[in-house]
Amino acid sequence: MPIQRLNHAVLYVRDVERSVAFYRDALGFEAVMGMPGAAFLQASGSTNDHDLGLFQIGAQAGPSAAGRSTVGLYHLAWEVDTLEELERIAAKLGALGALVGASDHSTTKALYAKDPDGLEFEVSWLVPAHLITEETLAGRSRIKPLDIAGEKERYGARTRGGVGISIPA
Repeated sequence: MPIQRLNHAVLYVRDVERSVAFYRDALGFEAVMGMPGAAFLQASGSTNDHDLGLFQIGAQAGPSAAGRSTVGLYHLAWEVDTLEELERIAAKLGALGALVGASDHSTTKALYAKDPDGLEFEVSWLVPAHLITEETLAGRSRIKPLDIAGEKERYGARTRGGVGISIPA
């Protein structure tokens, strides 16, 4: 039986309370369980026991060197249902000073941000498979700046995204 999806991710952070507050304020995660130095968060609407675990290792911890001088995880990516929600999160991440990029990958529309420890994550909306055209598929080979207003006009602000499917079957 093949893997179906990612159930949860676990991150080492400097200050667990600071990270809980960030993921709550930025993405709407809620703490569902905690213990000294650890917290388990669930995304709104998730049926997982938890989606994100956070383990505190202290203020003395250095920044991640993954991708610069060591191997390691580049980023996690979470999906949103609509472009309207992607736009709301873009504004929230911008207000928090966490937004570091926004890209149009043709079949996915993506925001990139960093948490208080500098760990990068992505929030994306996937073009529904039934709306993907040959032109859309051809555009996957180049990355363009994301124009959320233009994408809302093209696909609709409340059109439900592809939910894990970014290419037609």
